Amino acid sequence: MTTEGLRDELAAIVGTSSSTFSPNHNVDDLHDESLHVRHVEPFAVLRPKTTDQVADIVRVAARQGVPITARGSGTGLSGGATPVPGGIVMSFELMSEVVRLDTNDHVVVVQPGMTLRELNEYLASTGLRYPVYPGELSGSIGGNVNTNAGGMRAVRHGVTRQHVLGLELVLADGTILRTGGPVVKSSSGYDLTQLVIGSEGTLALVTEVTLKLSPAFDHSATILVPFDTLDAITKVVPAVIASGLQPSMLEYLDVRTMSAVTAAASLELGVNTEVAAKAAAYLIVVLETRTSEQLDGDIVDLGTLLDEAGALDVYVLPEHAAHRLIEARERMFWVTKDAGANDIVDIVVPRSTVPAYLEEVARIASRHEATITGCGHVGDGNVHLSVYLPDDGERERLLRELFVVGLDLGGQISGEHGVGLDKREHYVALTDPALLELQRRVKSAFDPKDLFNPGRLSDESLLAL
Repeated sequence: MTTEGLRDELAAIVGTSSSTFSPNHNVDDLHDESLHVRHVEPFAVLRPKTTDQVADIVRVAARQGVPITARGSGTGLSGGATPVPGGIVMSFELMSEVVRLDTNDHVVVVQPGMTLRELNEYLASTGLRYPVYPGELSGSIGGNVNTNAGGMRAVRHGVTRQHVLGLELVLADGTILRTGGPVVKSSSGYDLTQLVIGSEGTLALVTEVTLKLSPAFDHSATILVPFDTLDAITKVVPAVIASGLQPSMLEYLDVRTMSAVTAAASLELGVNTEVAAKAAAYLIVVLETRTSEQLDGDIVDLGTLLDEAGALDVYVLPEHAAHRLIEARERMFWVTKDAGANDIVDIVVPRSTVPAYLEEVARIASRHEATITGCGHVGDGNVHLSVYLPDDGERERLLRELFVVGLDLGGQISGEHGVGLDKREHYVALTDPALLELQRRVKSAFDPKDLFNPGRLSDESLLAL
């Protein structure tokens, strides 16, 4: 088929208003929020409105051997939505509807382009919520599924995979199928739902997501706790979790990161000047309960525990300040980006090893004469590091050391952002070859022509992208 013929066939499926072709693309469709911009020109950017349109596009692409890269809102941080040169970008932004809500079973079925903000607004009057909270509310549900997004509420509510009950998928030959469904357990065959979650668009295209919802809490409090060492925070976290208080968030920010995010938000939290001068890091704890009496008791118990652990002070923030602080924490990436960070790392290690890991991070930074600042979901061991080291070669060596130490402690290279293109070389080099080979075989079973997001996770052939 000629280029013109392929263009006409694809445009006929979605309509000319929902398609662009090289070289007439909007540049915002060609990248995500990775700090490493890659200038790649796909053949087409298509915006289907239905599952049938997605399947029709896949059939054409399979027949012509044209690769497809799935795209949600483009809020990913690892380069995972970077197109393949000459390929198709399948943008799901027009597939953003609620298909069905069942308040009795606490289940909602949504299209993949729906954002977290849109879902939250839809559920606001129902008494239910989707508790996964990656921070960037403009992120799409489909993108969250493909990266198994986590976020600040993971310590209590888990990550995306704990809340996805089923998927509608388009396979690489255009077949449409459903996995799972609106039930909370199943022992019926392979769990293909969980296999697709976190696969970064390499196995199938997600066209519907069945989500488990949770009751919303009416009472909450945000507690800000300065400590004179970061080590003290990482050591008190297991005690907070073991206390049975069930915090919804347990976040740490080192003093540089706290200063940067509050300054960017023009936020004054009322921390005593002398206390602020001694603080090396801050712990943020969010408690949520059904009754005000239970919340008051939990605040007292938490305060006692933190005092005994050496907290410099304990501040229960007013509601407005609490909201603004969490919002400022959500904006950390943008603050870091504006400050000139060269890389952002989201290593996850066992919670008990966070102190040892951060000690080694400091040594690695010193050896490479780099600046590394951090914050993270300390309640689940997910450490976010901002690396300032302009020299590309030296920085890659530093990153390799960060990953090796994390893996040696029993961790993983990425806790929630995904491998994408940014971490792929390190992932391939540091992952058991037998595991990579098994992943290649799974990929081949789903996608024998390697059409969906090729070159990710286990394929070294596109490392030059």
